[in-house]
Amino acid sequence: MSSVSESITDAVTQTNVQVVGDAPAMAMGTLYQTAAHSTGLMFENAVHAQNNQFTLAQTALSQGIIQIYSLDTIADAIAIAKMLESAP
Repeated sequence: MSSVSESITDAVTQTNVQVVGDAPAMAMGTLYQTAAHSTGLMFENAVHAQNNQFTLAQTALSQGIIQIYSLDTIADAIAIAKMLESAP
């Protein structure tokens, strides 16, 4: 049976201790990275929703303007239809 050098045993032990010591820092780094990514997605979704709301508001405005400009046309069409109905 051969014995293992103390320097090798010490190096392996120090490596294991370093891995165990680094684990909390790595975990916190992963946690912060995940939180930053989630926050970025939240802002991305908020911008997308705001863009959709702007598109809906612009569409509603356009439809309102179209209705305002077509009032005279509708009134004229109704008046012509009534004239045609009363014609002999």
